[in-house]
Amino acid sequence: MMKIETKITEIYGILNNLTDGDITFLEAENSFQLLIGVILSAQTTDRQVNTILPHLFAEYPAPEDLGKADTADVAKIIRPVGFFNTKARSIISTASIIAQKHTGRVPETMEELLELPGVGRKSANVIRGACFGLPAIIVDTHFARTVSRLGLTEERNPDKIEYDLSKKVPQKLQYRLSMLLNKLGRDYCRAQKPQCPECPLKYLCSWEGKSF
Repeated sequence: MMKIETKITEIYGILNNLTDGDITFLEAENSFQLLIGVILSAQTTDRQVNTILPHLFAEYPAPEDLGKADTADVAKIIRPVGFFNTKARSIISTASIIAQKHTGRVPETMEELLELPGVGRKSANVIRGACFGLPAIIVDTHFARTVSRLGLTEERNPDKIEYDLSKKVPQKLQYRLSMLLNKLGRDYCRAQKPQCPECPLKYLCSWEGKSF
């Protein structure tokens, strides 16, 4: 049986060779925009978030602007993403903290990011990896599904998956592998009707439900 670490290296090599350039799902021009986009993406699609971000940042381009915004006005703009009242309060509070406590700059430590309303470990790891080039295992539903089916972890809790794989995946590969496996989950390893015959990792997959 192939060692997990060897399997991870092989998976990375296959997916990385098939994917040119950076992988992005949210359309953001800077770290602040990405952070707000990630908060808004909870329980909705990135595509839906991308439809409202240009309007939101046209009205509130900087943390100090959004931090002073009226909740009802922001909620009206972000209404299509769902849970808009709660998310409006979160992004206004987060923007205010960044403007006042961090002089307008998005913080990079896990501790500081987790202090921001609406930011959990997944969101924090997106920012740490994408904006600061730091090691980051990003556990969303796509990633969790693919690593489970590939047999890379037996954990099911997101925090435990992150901790387990952070020990198995070399730090320099963590962010890129997270994005590659996220993309694999969207393109092939779907929750419903997975595209097993076309999957580039089909011969490395240990999922009992695969078909090809």
